[in-house]
Parts: sequence; C-alpha cells; structure tokens
Amino acid sequence: MTDTSDTLDILYQDQHLIAIDKPAGLLVHRSPIDRHETRFVIQTLRDQIGQRVYAVHRLDKPTSGVLVLALDSDTQQQLSRQFETRQTGKIYQAICRGYTDDEGEIDYPLPVMQDFRDRAVSDNRQEAVTTYRTLARVELPYPCGRYDSSRYSLLALYPKTGRKHQLRRHMKHIFHPIVGDTTHGDNKHNRLFRAQFANRRLLLRATELHLQHPVSGAALSLRVRRHDDFERLATQLFGAGATALDAGYGSTQPQC
Repeated sequence: MTDTSDTLDILYQDQHLIAIDKPAGLLVHRSPIDRHETRFVIQTLRDQIGQRVYAVHRLDKPTSGVLVLALDSDTQQQLSRQFETRQTGKIYQAICRGYTDDEGEIDYPLPVMQDFRDRAVSDNRQEAVTTYRTLARVELPYPCGRYDSSRYSLLALYPKTGRKHQLRRHMKHIFHPIVGDTTHGDNKHNRLFRAQFANRRLLLRATELHLQHPVSGAALSLRVRRHDDFERLATQLFGAGATALDAGYGSTQPQC
C-alpha cells in the first residue's frame, strides 16, 4: 500500500537542507510520463515547511526512502556536485526473485534513458556499477510458474554510479529482478506478491544516504525510520533481524 498522507516524514532539517523519507508512489517533481499526477514532493514539502525547496537528486516514483533537498540555490549547486562527482554513499534494500550470491558486483554499462521515457533511447551505453550483499533468503510454499515453491532474497544494494533505473536494470541483468517492478521485473512474481501479501509497490527502498554538509563540512548519515510497508513485509518474510539498518558507510548521525 502506498502512503497517501499529506505530511512528509522529515528526517533532518537545518537552514541549508532538508531530508525526507519519500513514500512509494510519489514523484519528486512534475514529469511528462505521469501527466495525471497532482501531488509531488517539491510542492508538498514547500507547502509543509512554508518555504521553497530545490531538488538535488531523485528517487524513482515507485521507490521509497531517503531524499535530500536544498533550501537555497547555492546549497543545491554544492549538493548536486557531490552527487555528480560520486562523493555520496547510498544504501538501498530490495526484495528480489531467487537466491542471490552472498555478495557481488554488477559492472554492466546501461543504454541511455531519457528522463521523460521509460525505455532506452539509443545504443550509447554509460558506465554503471552496483555492488550488493545478501542479508537474508526465504523459500515460500507458493507455486510460481513451473516451480512448486518460490525463493526470494533480501539485499543491501550499493550503487557506485547513478544511472536511471540502475538498480532495477542491474538486478534484471543478473536474473534476480526486484519484486513489484512492472517495467524491469517478473510479472509472475509480482502477481504472487499481490495475491499473497496484497503488495502493489516496488520492493526497493533507499535506506541510507551519506554525504558531506555543504556548509559545515560535517559528515551526515541520513537514515529512514523503518516503519513503512516495505519494512513490514520484509520483516514478515525474513524476520526483524534481517532488516536492521546497514552501517556500510559509517555511523555519524545528523542532529536535528
């Protein structure tokens, strides 16, 4: 189920930047792909805090988790530069089809995708690298296709580059698509999760974002508060211990 609340969960805020836990199903800003949408992070957060906000990076509409925005144009430029020069650390969690290796690296260049289209638009490929670690595995007694049971893995994903749909496309490339992905996923498993768990969302969440404060220079570690539908379903499938936050980029906590 997608969060439709009018109030966004603020994880951190000071006079320069703000970080929220973006719900699944919410666009960061207006897009030609979803012309019918009327609610966006930029407008909703502006109304919530009473001041203008500036996009720094994006999460796909169906992805939930940590999203940082600037509160002035200078901060926007500085933060955007950190993302462009790969000075940030990102950690995601995902539920994927099948049993993945304990850990691995996916070094697979991806065709360019334009912002307003959900498919590749040229044969030109961009460098794309993702590493991952398997947190837990489960076998469920539900037939899917020609198998009598279904296997799934809970992963921590660490994108080293920031291509459009990178994690979703990389997991498809290694034949472990993310459950709930209607563009790059496996519809048989998507239907199984809808029928058995009433899940209609992409099971991908940005759990941590690590960056340098653009003014003070302090290290910021921004983390979700672990209470959305992804967390509930992951706990149901893999147990509470499996969904503990990953500390792969350090443990410095920002002070609100």
